[in-house]
Amino acid sequence: MALSHRVERIAEQIREELSQILATEVSDPGVGLVTITRVKVTADLSLARAYWTVLGEGKERTDTAKALNRAVPYLRHLLSQRLTLRRAPELKFQYDESVAAHDRIERIIHDLHVEREEHPELNALVDTPAEPTPASPPAVKLTVLPAASDASAVPEQSPAAADAKPDEPAQ
Repeated sequence: MALSHRVERIAEQIREELSQILATEVSDPGVGLVTITRVKVTADLSLARAYWTVLGEGKERTDTAKALNRAVPYLRHLLSQRLTLRRAPELKFQYDESVAAHDRIERIIHDLHVEREEHPELNALVDTPAEPTPASPPAVKLTVLPAASDASAVPEQSPAAADAKPDEPAQ
């Protein structure tokens, strides 16, 4: 448990340092407005995967990916100076697809709200509660008695039905 806590702490420290380095010390114009969303570090601290996003699509994204990959040796050198580790982890940059998926879900929800406002007559169909289902009758189990008795089958009630009062239905 202590090891995983240490790995998480180092991952967070790498994320903060990379964010600061990219914002202040990297002069490559291809980097642009990069946000480091999270960093995952292997248990042996040999590899750090930094997930990033950037404002813009298409060409800006590919240019930023190339610039980040060009800057990896410099970033690793600066991290080795700032971290108190024997060896700085190898850096890999991966575009964070979860942010794009989150944006897509937000757009879908927004479109549903707009559609609902445009068609108020359909709101009544959605907002009405479903018809309640009738309560099922208490289970009845038949028990076959020995031949010595007069009745060949006697109904036996479930424990819930046996506890109920005669005037009240079982639940």
